[in-house]
Amino acid sequence: MPAEIRRTILNIQDTHIEGWKKVDTPTRLVTAMAIIKNPWYGRGHVENLRPEIQDIGPEIGGLLTKMILDVTGDKLEGYGKASVVGMGGELEHAQALTHTLWFGNKYREAVNAQSYLVFSNTRGAAGTSLMIPLMDKDDGGRRSHYQTIHVSVQDAPADDEIIIALGASIGGHPNHRIGDRYQDLAEMGRDVDNPAGV
Repeated sequence: MPAEIRRTILNIQDTHIEGWKKVDTPTRLVTAMAIIKNPWYGRGHVENLRPEIQDIGPEIGGLLTKMILDVTGDKLEGYGKASVVGMGGELEHAQALTHTLWFGNKYREAVNAQSYLVFSNTRGAAGTSLMIPLMDKDDGGRRSHYQTIHVSVQDAPADDEIIIALGASIGGHPNHRIGDRYQDLAEMGRDVDNPAGV
């Protein structure tokens, strides 16, 4: 069953000044979104979500990845994903279409990423904010690329819809100056090869 797509949206934002200081190289944040009909809406509790995941995940993953790469090309540095399911669905429906390799690997493989794809998922009415966390696609300890894209769609999601989104950055967050995990670990006398510090 292919996805029933109502709308796709591409959002691009460039930051030139942050914290009273010019950004030497403006950071570009890109969001690609698809508003789709929730394939499980009105069906009650559906135990096996796999058929729709395997049908819709690759389709939407490929579509959103192309939208992102059409803007960033090979300059993409940070990446992430998010979804919002309408009030007529379950949070599990939002997660089902983003927390799957059928969806995420379309993006991950297209950009040769080494780190995992950070995420957020929520349930809400039309206008609910999507908060898309980003991290460096290759280095989970590179704190300069920890940032969040905030976007919303005024008429989505409807009760029977899901918004699925990918986010990307060209550059880290503007005027970064808090160091990275490796610096913290070295100063604390811990293993710098363990960027999570655990």
